Amino acid sequence: MASGATPHFQNQMGLPAIDVGAKEFMCIGAPPPFDHPHIFIDMGADSETICPYCSTLYRFNPKLAPDESIPAQAAWTDQAA
Repeated sequence: MASGATPHFQNQMGLPAIDVGAKEFMCIGAPPPFDHPHIFIDMGADSETICPYCSTLYRFNPKLAPDESIPAQAAWTDQAA
């Protein structure tokens, strides 16, 4: 994903799984100031992975744009950026 910023996703809702449109992204756990260390995740050839900090299961959904998620509120952008 060299074409821009790395998408960030969070799971403040406490869901067991989130669908994302990127195979390379950052998991932040929850929005700041309650975020965990921002973990870079690369699914590689797999279609799902688990964040080692918050145990959220992320599933790749090719129908989504790289910065989109289901549910939509799981996608996070820094408001100061």
